[in-house]
Amino acid sequence: MTRSIPEQHGGADLPDPGDPAFWALPRERRLAAFARLRALDAPVLCGRGTGREFWALVRHADVAGASRRAADFRSAPGVTTPEPAAWAKALFGNSMVNLDGAEHASLRRIVARSFTPRLLAAAEDNVREVARRAVDDLTAGGTADGADFVRAVASRVPFEVICDLMGIPAGMRAAVAARVDQASENAGVRRGPRIPGRGLRALAHLRLATARLARERRRRPADDLVSALVAADVDGRGLTPRELGAFFSLLLVAGVETTRNAMAHGLALLSAHPEQRALLEEDFDRYADGAMEEIVRHSTPIIQFRRTVAAECELGGHTFRPGEKTVLFYASANRDERVFVDPDAFDVTRSPNPHLGYGGGGPHHCLGAHLARQEMKALFRELLARPGGLRAAGPAELVDSSFDNRVRALRVTGDAVSSPRTG
Repeated sequence: MTRSIPEQHGGADLPDPGDPAFWALPRERRLAAFARLRALDAPVLCGRGTGREFWALVRHADVAGASRRAADFRSAPGVTTPEPAAWAKALFGNSMVNLDGAEHASLRRIVARSFTPRLLAAAEDNVREVARRAVDDLTAGGTADGADFVRAVASRVPFEVICDLMGIPAGMRAAVAARVDQASENAGVRRGPRIPGRGLRALAHLRLATARLARERRRRPADDLVSALVAADVDGRGLTPRELGAFFSLLLVAGVETTRNAMAHGLALLSAHPEQRALLEEDFDRYADGAMEEIVRHSTPIIQFRRTVAAECELGGHTFRPGEKTVLFYASANRDERVFVDPDAFDVTRSPNPHLGYGGGGPHHCLGAHLARQEMKALFRELLARPGGLRAAGPAELVDSSFDNRVRALRVTGDAVSSPRTG
């Protein structure tokens, strides 16, 4: 049974997002609960009596406002649940998503300048080749019936793109992929037994792999992101080894996980809405940009991030006190009736589409947003150009999670054929 928010705090019989059981409810019930929360006059306190209370920010204006008011709503000590332990940050380095102010700005500036125009141009060409190769392999033999799209394509494309961008050697990739899966498997709600420390051990191995690669690139630079970052010098400052390791763990885990889920949800949505798919098939260049944004809005790969109130402030009709916790529910903000007409509909022609799928703006807007859009466009261009109508064979198999809208598996069907090789 799901715990309800007390009537004096928003209404009886309203499921509490602070209760782990909330995230086992059918997705339709969760979305309906968020719609009721958006209709209230002010944010409500969730998770009462658990020791993990937080104020739920569910309206588009409130989530965007908190994202852009970083001085009031701080990312430190951590944006995920549970918050990273101080000893873990000291040992492994602190992720950029958990930093604020000058420290965050300095680190972000170093990373951003390492994505040179030459590096980005090479990545764009590579994205198209990786997408084509993945779809070729999926459809080898003339049919993809029964294949798991998540494992065969959606996981593979962003992982290969990021590994190529970073310059991770082929011989390291299988081990890195296994560590990425282990590091992300406990995010949000997880049912059943946990393996103590498995995620931390996975992060430790990723850091060690990064350190070995960084040492090699210092000796023999290459035309990749690792080489650019180990040589970075912005205003006399470069990355420390721990900062470098923390950034690459973030890039590998977050960059693969979020794009993978968006791709899987995208194919499921286009399969469930053949009229929307038909628009893309008829004129991909006209509708592709809007379709990618609508996939991200409708699926919202990252459901929530936490913030800690730094100073007394007002937002959305409520006064927050220092030290209080808030949760920015992007999954709710992206369905806000005040902003989106018919928000539950999937519409690739939706315009404008000011979704908050890449972090809500502000200093923590996703650095990888452009790359994620490129990967999605390249993949769906390949999928929709193939004859045979490759599509989802049924609904996506989802994972109960309060953190990300994760797809465990998506079976596909269709007689799509491989593209002709040229050059």
